[in-house]
Amino acid sequence: MRRIKSRSITIAALAATTMLGACTDMYLDRRETVSFEAGNASAANKAIQTIDPWPVYAAHQNIAYDGERMQAAAERYRTGKTVPLSSASTSSVKYEPVVLAPAPK
Repeated sequence: MRRIKSRSITIAALAATTMLGACTDMYLDRRETVSFEAGNASAANKAIQTIDPWPVYAAHQNIAYDGERMQAAAERYRTGKTVPLSSASTSSVKYEPVVLAPAPK
């Protein structure tokens, strides 16, 4: 009997906590304090009132390309005849491997 009472009290406490926990969001959301978004009002106003935020050259759709060269590259990749890179390094200096001297006895 005692176990049933404690279990029902626990369930009632959990239910009350869950129901009351949902109420706090409304009060925390409408508080009269400085919010996290404070300080950028002028930037927000400027962005809202911008007519066209994209630069003029963003609308340029005539992109220069060489179709024959792209087709030849695609064909090389398809047939596996790609040219390997001359070096995998980005440096123009040729480094020699460091050879360690044997430890003295």
